[in-house]
Amino acid sequence: MQTNMHEAKSKLSQLVEAAVHGEEVIIAKSGKPVVRLVPCQPRKKREFGQLKGKVKMYSDFDSKEVNDEISKMFDM
Repeated sequence: MQTNMHEAKSKLSQLVEAAVHGEEVIIAKSGKPVVRLVPCQPRKKREFGQLKGKVKMYSDFDSKEVNDEISKMFDM
């Protein structure tokens, strides 16, 4: 469904309902589509520790030698 800006102002709640129920709602200005109205997706709950055991960090990751080597690689 495509509607113009003026109609969208007066029928916003109906357009939102249509979008929530899966209908594609496009709002146009001067006949040109400018906005697509889509429902928000709920955020997934973050789970801490998902990468536990998958990331390996060496004990010398922040040593002077490693930092100097990285500085040389990037001409710093």
